Amino acid sequence: MKVLAAMSGGVDSAVAAARAVDAGHEVVGVHLALSRMPGTLRTGSRGCCTIEDSRDAWRACEKLGIPYYTWDFSERFKDDVVDDFIAEYAAGRTPNPCMRCNERIKFAALLEKALALGFDAVCTGHYAKVVRNDAGDLELHRAADWAKDQSYVLGVLTAEQLEHSMFPLADTPSKDEVRAEAAERGLTVANKPDSHDICFIPDGDTRGWLEERIEMREGEILDTEGNTLGTHPGAHAFTVGQRKGLGIGRPAADGKPRFVLEVRPKDNTVVVGPKALLNVDRITGIRPSWAGLPLAEEATGEWFDCHVQVRAHGDPVPGRARVGTTEDEHGETIPAWHLELEEPLSGVAPGQTAVVYQGTRVLGQSTIDRAVNAQRLLSTADAHA
Repeated sequence: MKVLAAMSGGVDSAVAAARAVDAGHEVVGVHLALSRMPGTLRTGSRGCCTIEDSRDAWRACEKLGIPYYTWDFSERFKDDVVDDFIAEYAAGRTPNPCMRCNERIKFAALLEKALALGFDAVCTGHYAKVVRNDAGDLELHRAADWAKDQSYVLGVLTAEQLEHSMFPLADTPSKDEVRAEAAERGLTVANKPDSHDICFIPDGDTRGWLEERIEMREGEILDTEGNTLGTHPGAHAFTVGQRKGLGIGRPAADGKPRFVLEVRPKDNTVVVGPKALLNVDRITGIRPSWAGLPLAEEATGEWFDCHVQVRAHGDPVPGRARVGTTEDEHGETIPAWHLELEEPLSGVAPGQTAVVYQGTRVLGQSTIDRAVNAQRLLSTADAHA
């Protein structure tokens, strides 16, 4: 096969490309330039698209003896990932830019261009597995090393995209083995630190970065009863589950810390309360998609058992799900997934992604629109009855 290897400049993508070469594929390496003004050097282990990373990708391709190219996707990245990130925060939601990057850049724009150029597949260093089931259909599954599993951020992939996706690290027992293999191959990235955090905010100061791009207006910090506890410089800079930076002058009656429970951008208020109120067990997800072919329950609307994961490295919790509808902010009916959890999750914010699993298989994902505690809803209803 003719394979395009997406080279981030890290050890995982380098070893993935090397394994594709060993498998006998015709491999070409490409590094995506996602910023018009990348930093010249990495800041610790933040970021994944600096000038240093592009050089590391080039060195790896040189060592592997494969062609190397840099493709400028900076405009598409700005429109589909960076601007989306800003718009989501402006709407009071907490987005996952890595999900958007995989959905709209690596497995949409990149794959689209690769297929147009005659490539059969895109190869990446993600820890996940594509499996063909007994019926001949492709499924996305967790990697062998659950500690490094990245199937969560790939939950946005469609059946067609899985047909052209290659993850050579799927069955690798550990990251240490990948580093050891890179060293044996003479790859200079063998001991390079993993990248983390948001690549387009290299200093990690998300709040400061947003304050330069979203108009911040002073507003009120409220408790769950609607009482004013203090003021904030701008609701958009807060996220559900946040504890630090609230700046409330007086302590809670019980002396325990308060957490952000809700961000209301329309009236520029932030609601805070005790940690216990962060627990949720009912989630409504919008913009749903299946990773591969859908279950039969999609057509019937019946409940199906599953596990739900809401963070890249979070623990999945058991529950059930069904396909249905909900109303958007304009009152229009839109597709939605309804999730009921057997164990509550804490600090779940609108805008996060809920990925649904059955065993190791990724069924699909949806963007969290609403997350509530069923018991708290009943208590509130009883209080107003």
